[in-house]
Parts: sequence; C-alpha cells; structure tokens
Amino acid sequence: MASDLYSLLGVPRDADQAAIKKAFRKLAAKYHPDRNPGKTNETRFKQLGQAYEVLGDPKRRALYDEFGELSLRPGFDAERARMAKQWAGRRGPGGEGGFNFDIGDMFGGAGRGGGPGFDPESAGFSDLFGDLFGRRRRSGPGRPVPQRGGDLISEFTIDFVDAVRGTTIGLPSPRDPTNKVAVRIPAGASDGSRVRVREQGQPGSAGGPPGDLVLTVRVRPHRFFRAEGDDLLLDLPITIDEAYCGAQVRVPTPHGEVKLTVPKRAQSGQLVRLRGKGIARKGQPAGDLLVRFLVIYPSDDDSEVAEAVSLLGKRCRNPREGLVF
Repeated sequence: MASDLYSLLGVPRDADQAAIKKAFRKLAAKYHPDRNPGKTNETRFKQLGQAYEVLGDPKRRALYDEFGELSLRPGFDAERARMAKQWAGRRGPGGEGGFNFDIGDMFGGAGRGGGPGFDPESAGFSDLFGDLFGRRRRSGPGRPVPQRGGDLISEFTIDFVDAVRGTTIGLPSPRDPTNKVAVRIPAGASDGSRVRVREQGQPGSAGGPPGDLVLTVRVRPHRFFRAEGDDLLLDLPITIDEAYCGAQVRVPTPHGEVKLTVPKRAQSGQLVRLRGKGIARKGQPAGDLLVRFLVIYPSDDDSEVAEAVSLLGKRCRNPREGLVF
C-alpha cells in the first residue's frame, strides 16, 4: 500500500467523507480491471480499494491519522500503542534511563533501542507489551493466555446480477485449501462492501480461537443497469417509431420480465418509475426501477432514412428555443 493513503486517493488530509467517497469512485472507475485490463491497473485498483477501506471508515481513519502506517499492520492495538508512546515519552532522551524507543519496532520493525541483544522481557515491560512483541502473556507460572488469531484480508469479484439478488459462493478455505467455505452475499451488495467469515483467519495461540476472513466485494459493471441505493437505473433503447407512436416493450427486472408502456411522443431522457422492481434487501421493501428512454436512430448511410429524418426535422420546433445561461 502507498505510504500516504490521502495522496493515493488525491485528497487533502482534511477532506470530508463525501469528498473521499467521490474521489475513490472516480479513480476506481478509471482503473477497474474490467474496463481497463492490465496488471498495473489491477494493482492500482486494489490499492485504491485498500485505501478507501481505511479512509472511508471514520474509526480506522482516525487511527491512521494518529499512528500512520503503523495502524494498518495486523494485530495493531491502539490502546497498547498509546501506552507505549507514553512510556517512550517518559523514558526518552533526557528522561530517566535515556532509552530511545521506537513504537514501530513492536509491529515488525527492527529493534533499535537497547542494541541487537535487547530483550523486552528482561527490560521489565513484557507484561505491558507482550501482545505487541508477539510473546505469550501468562496468567500464571507456565500458563499461557489464549490469544485470538489475526484476521485475513482478501477480495473477490461477482457479477452485478449476483450482487443485486444475493448469492452464495464457495471459496477455498484459507485454513484448509482442500475444503470450501460457503460465503453468503446479501442482496444489494455494493462494490467495496465487506463480508466477514467467522474463524477462517489466522490460527490462535495457546488454544485461542482463529481470527476471521474479511472479504471485500468487487462488483462487475452491468452493460445497461446500475444501482443507486435500493433503486436500479436502466437506460432502455427504443426506436424512433416506438417513441413517436408509443409501444409495449418487455423489460427485464430482478423479479422477472415485465411489460412496459412507452408513452406516445416519448423523448430521450424521459423517466418512468416501476415501483418495487428494484433491489430487495432482507426485511426491507424493495426499491424501484427507474427506466430512462434512449431513442435510437439508424446509423447506416441510407438515402431514404436521410430523407425521412430531414422531413422529421422540418416538422420539429426549435428544441433550443429559450435556451439561455
């Protein structure tokens, strides 16, 4: 991940959540592998998703602002990190003992303070920082305290229709690749939403439970449909004669095909709302399907078509009459 998540999304550090979300959506659309294939775009898209997971979550963002990349490391504990900083402040240059302490060392960095032979247990604060140093805390002589395993973070991609309707997929278990884990995707899952699979993460220690598998959902764009909350939007192509004379056309929805009446003299951009034909989340009323007409005219070079279109043009009033700024 980039050293600065704000720079990765191209937003200032004081950006509000709406600005962060807007920047992420714009960049995600630009680098989405389905739209712009390539290893570089795939890597960038993944980095953008990871950055938004942090900055799009007010709690995780606050920790990132306070501790930087340190907060992104597996097993990070904010309270213990604050205690470590306080301890370092008391023991730092000019303080008692003059011991230089780097909190980053406790999360995988090389130990700087105390030299290469430094032992945090012999220094007298292993009980305070036992978890951060990866050592086993003990509740008594020879009795390690059970510790929960860390979470595993991954992502996968599903089709737009599966995201709208909900689905169950089978993924190889991180704990046993020979077995499958059933992952339930609820109806209405959006790109960037997360699903937690219990006890499929890193194993615990001293008999502690394993962590979880946290999956980020990526949704492939649909050619015609897109989602806005619980509503679906459909750009429906219609012919010139259907638009002018009116027509009955068949329209697919998540709940089955329906007949839609195209009103006479329908215009491109005109909207029709089909209530209850949108996304149906569990325990909630279904959203609506908003159908926007797109009038399509022939693209072939045909003299008869050109003559007919010219005649239509002469019968139309100036569509830009009164257009001012």
